[in-house]
Amino acid sequence: MADDNGRVMRALWWDTLVTVAVQREWTVNLGQRTALERLGHLFCELFLRLRGVGLTDGATSDLPLTQVELADALGLLNVHINRTLQELRRAGLIVLRGGRLTIPDFDALQGVSLFNPNYLHLDHEGRQFDADGSV
Repeated sequence: MADDNGRVMRALWWDTLVTVAVQREWTVNLGQRTALERLGHLFCELFLRLRGVGLTDGATSDLPLTQVELADALGLLNVHINRTLQELRRAGLIVLRGGRLTIPDFDALQGVSLFNPNYLHLDHEGRQFDADGSV
């Protein structure tokens, strides 16, 4: 099917390239970033991905994850996540209450988290993958 349809082939390649870019970023995240940078980076990425599919409300999104789940995802201890969340809250970078995450100043959180969204390729519209074939 991919050989017969150039748009399908390009879509599959695009998906592979984005997946590899995300994996590279997460390898750096787990290997070189501090706990604050890791957690902030995760919040920035999740928020942008949710916003990209219309699942945010202004600066707020659902984040139904426990501290244990966050710790597992980031390779940290639960107690370290708790301290890091407190630090992010004290700095006014996040509000996390009742499974809802609010990021009052995304640019500030992005800065302290060393987050650069380019690897997500969210600015790519994907017109070359549309079914009608128009570019």
